Amino acid sequence: MFARTERLLLRPGWTEDAPALKSAIADPAVIRNLAQAPWPYEIEDARAFLTSGWNPARPNFLAFSRTRGAPRLIGGCGIRDDADGDLELGYWIARPYWGLGFATEAASAVMQLARATGMPRIKAGHFVDNPASGRVLCKLGFRPTGRVEKRFSRGRGTDVETMLFEDSGSGAGPKPGNEPVQELYTDQAAIAA
Repeated sequence: MFARTERLLLRPGWTEDAPALKSAIADPAVIRNLAQAPWPYEIEDARAFLTSGWNPARPNFLAFSRTRGAPRLIGGCGIRDDADGDLELGYWIARPYWGLGFATEAASAVMQLARATGMPRIKAGHFVDNPASGRVLCKLGFRPTGRVEKRFSRGRGTDVETMLFEDSGSGAGPKPGNEPVQELYTDQAAIAA
């Protein structure tokens, strides 16, 4: 699966992306907001992430800015099966690109792809001390469940209070004002055509 928005190319990560991935994500301010990424984040961690066995039926993308010159890796976004078998949205953006709407744009594309491929309701969460992520989720049409649970953060090495959200399930997509997906590809053959 691939997606393209006004400013982003979203595609699966390849092993060749390991140096760019390490460079973009290896920032304590980024890692502290993620549950699965370790700190310090090394090139071996990037390679392990890129070669892990992701479910090919779930969108799992690196996000590349495709404006102003050569594409630059600026983050990642995807949907994974959590420990309970539910679908969960996750995303991250490298610090130089915070506050520019890239998280909303990438996650909006992933949610549109999820709806287009018939995925059931999706949940999400954010660490309580990262309210910016909660604003992204609200822009996407997620609603808070009112529940807070502790989740382990590998980067912090401790449990962190996490606010839980659920997809509104409306199928309507993100709220007005978010960038629409220009193109969705469900296989690499569609890109070549």
